[in-house]
Amino acid sequence: MNFFSKTGKMALGSRLRLLTAKITDDAAQIYALYQVELSPKWFPVFYILSEEGEKTITEIAQAIGHSQPSVSKIIKEMTVAGLVKENLESPDKRRNSVLLTQKGKELSEKIKVQYLDVDAAIENIISEATHNLWEAMAEWEFLLEQKSLLRRVQEQKKMRESKEVQIVEYEAHHQSKFKSLNEEWISTYFEMEEADYKALDNPKEYILDRGGKIFVALYKNEPVGVCALIKMNDPTYAYELAKMAVSPKAQGKNIGWLLGQAVINAAKELGSSKLYLESNTILKPAINLYHKLGFQKIAGRITPYKRCNIQMEVDLNASR
Repeated sequence: MNFFSKTGKMALGSRLRLLTAKITDDAAQIYALYQVELSPKWFPVFYILSEEGEKTITEIAQAIGHSQPSVSKIIKEMTVAGLVKENLESPDKRRNSVLLTQKGKELSEKIKVQYLDVDAAIENIISEATHNLWEAMAEWEFLLEQKSLLRRVQEQKKMRESKEVQIVEYEAHHQSKFKSLNEEWISTYFEMEEADYKALDNPKEYILDRGGKIFVALYKNEPVGVCALIKMNDPTYAYELAKMAVSPKAQGKNIGWLLGQAVINAAKELGSSKLYLESNTILKPAINLYHKLGFQKIAGRITPYKRCNIQMEVDLNASR
């Protein structure tokens, strides 16, 4: 249709609904053709009961991939039509199982001829088509089960927006943003500590003049994220990744990952073999990011922060 040529893949749902409506309309007329008194929407429930016998509503819902309320509604309609009934003789009254009535069983036998003709007609369409829709649907169902359309769109949005993020080195005019972004997340979950004020109030003296670096993430030229590479006086770790903060308004744009990569690359350029960080397990998104960046949990170091309950490192030699 010309409309779908204009909209492109944005209208996938609308196009599928239109195709479904066409097939459903034909299905109703096909039932009439064979004098089968069955609504197309009842078919999955009817088929399960005719092929497998007595079932609970939960079992039917699981078998056909429908919700329990949807199956309950269909069962009520089929009960009114005289096709199904509750098993009042079931020893387990909690199961509320249903089965076909005699009328339903007779219809099950009658409809088998229709099955053959419908199956042959669909095979005919498949033979005429360039693409096998039946196999394609199975493949799409599998792929969407692995990763939903929503999640795929979220990933594309993140990728597109991350291209608008620019990572730059810290300048003096970034100091207020460096402090406010860190104060925001620290105060939300914990409380500011002496070591925080040292780094955030005097980043030049405490970080830059000692051989460290600070990176700033700009989104549409506005500072929305920061992260520091701090020089350590330690025989094992030359540098620490610290003071990473991203504005809540800018989250979901891959900014943490881009800042982390910038810090890791800087540490490599400075000849560091390992990179250290401290965090708290309550910050699950941050911990997940650190794992994604290659950090692994370690233990044993003394920390100046009360809030620290996890220490991590990444082997930079392994990722060179």
